[in-house]
Amino acid sequence: MRITKRTNIAIRVLMFCGTNQERLVTKSEIAERCNTSESHLAQVINQLAQLGYLDTQRGRNGGIRLGRKMSQIVIGDVFRTIESSTPLAECFADVDNTCPLTDACRLRPAIADAAEAFYARLDQLTLDELVCDNAPLMALLSPIKCPHPQDA
Repeated sequence: MRITKRTNIAIRVLMFCGTNQERLVTKSEIAERCNTSESHLAQVINQLAQLGYLDTQRGRNGGIRLGRKMSQIVIGDVFRTIESSTPLAECFADVDNTCPLTDACRLRPAIADAAEAFYARLDQLTLDELVCDNAPLMALLSPIKCPHPQDA
């Protein structure tokens, strides 16, 4: 199973917002700190906002913040929602399935069971479990402090 780039970026965005809850964050700083393009990021932020995971504010003093408490963001739900349009294999596709073995295939149900086990494990994780008490993550994603002129 391969996680799409969109889901990977979505989790990075949520983790970034989780480590910076005390302020609005900008798309450009997320792009820089999470090593992704602003164009990909804009699409993901829009989708996460539509799903209620993020709140966005437009304008000069605008930005992005979490739309829910971290304990209410279940990682399995995020993965399922973002990955829902991407079939695991061709035989899971509604439209583009050209596999002649679909009706007789015994691998297909095994793959479906494995995917459910994967999601069941992610259902046990919330965003706060990924972020809270994670000093290395905080060091990577917290705002960079500029030195005071007298310290330079």
